[in-house]
Amino acid sequence: MQYRKDKRGEDLSLLGYGCMRFTTRGRSIDLDKAEQEILTAYRAGVNYYDTAYIYPGSEVALGQILEKNGIREKVKIATKLPQYMIASRAALDKYFEEQLKRLRTDYIDYYLMHHLTDLHQWQRLKEAGILDWIRDKKETKAIHQIGFSFHGNTEMFLKILADYDWDFCQIQYNYLDEVSQAGRAGLQAAAARGIPVIIMEPLRGGRLVNALPEKAKKAIAQHPHGWSAAEWGLRWLYDQPEVTVVLSGMNSAAMVEENCCIASEAPAASWTPAEFDFIEEIKKEINAKEKVGCTGCRYCMPCPKGVDIPGAFRCWNAMFTEGKHGGRRQYIQSVGLTKEPAFASQCVDCGKCESHCPQNLPIRQLLKEADKALRPLPYKAAVNVARKFMFRKVRG
Repeated sequence: MQYRKDKRGEDLSLLGYGCMRFTTRGRSIDLDKAEQEILTAYRAGVNYYDTAYIYPGSEVALGQILEKNGIREKVKIATKLPQYMIASRAALDKYFEEQLKRLRTDYIDYYLMHHLTDLHQWQRLKEAGILDWIRDKKETKAIHQIGFSFHGNTEMFLKILADYDWDFCQIQYNYLDEVSQAGRAGLQAAAARGIPVIIMEPLRGGRLVNALPEKAKKAIAQHPHGWSAAEWGLRWLYDQPEVTVVLSGMNSAAMVEENCCIASEAPAASWTPAEFDFIEEIKKEINAKEKVGCTGCRYCMPCPKGVDIPGAFRCWNAMFTEGKHGGRRQYIQSVGLTKEPAFASQCVDCGKCESHCPQNLPIRQLLKEADKALRPLPYKAAVNVARKFMFRKVRG
């Protein structure tokens, strides 16, 4: 196993274990199977285990397995504060103490503000007293390092990154997300500040393996490297020295063994131009079904009315490359859950965006079509409810 350093200079395994996708039997996690898989990873050198309050049964299962095998002190636990459920100072202690009990520990190595999409959510936590709370937890060593996980756009990521002296952060990043969410710009900005970056969704929830177009699958199968689709995606990440840990939601012994093997032999900054070109070919095949030829260059931004134009087009395209639900879910996460609305429906036909578009896209008309596709009535209702919940006021 290869290791990269965290902010305190401690070694973190290049491959991290994402504990969201443990196998279940009925409504319960198959604890024996999960234990086998975690121990296989542990013996191969994996020392970073990521869970969250809202992953059903995950914290409890991880705590039981680590305690039973006497390895709690030998690994790093990362879990997350459900910030969207915090409306008072008392709630911070309530959820944290519950997590300690679930995980059978008296400290958390890496504690994240879960699912930030907007600076406003972090500001709400500050109103609830999070800064003093973090200071207290660090002084008592109940929390060793503090970070956040992110699902918004690059601009908002940079604002959150600059607003606090974070120890680490976690972003969705893969070869399809170079210019979306935090993106490569966010990754490099964090690294420039000396902030370790944990990668989630390295294979887009398996879509970069199981949902590839047939031409892409054939090209990978015929490539002389002999790498699998998963290996191409993981090696693309490992090649970037700014990446600290790549999480994988492993739920089979074979997957654990394969991923550990890749993480043991994929050095940083070793790729050739031919390998990057091959990934670009795969991306072209994936994007062949796209609805609109937006490159994400952002020359159309900022919109005078706050519309996230590249975000709308990226999610609209995802409806055709990854499925309707996938595209709409991404739209809710990265566009719908910002403090200031960024919906395509806010367009007033001023035309400023079109005058700057290198692709000469009819942006105004396309935005109307995108909004209709991305926000059918049930999704509009769901977003409205989610926005009211996530941006409610903090109680004194």
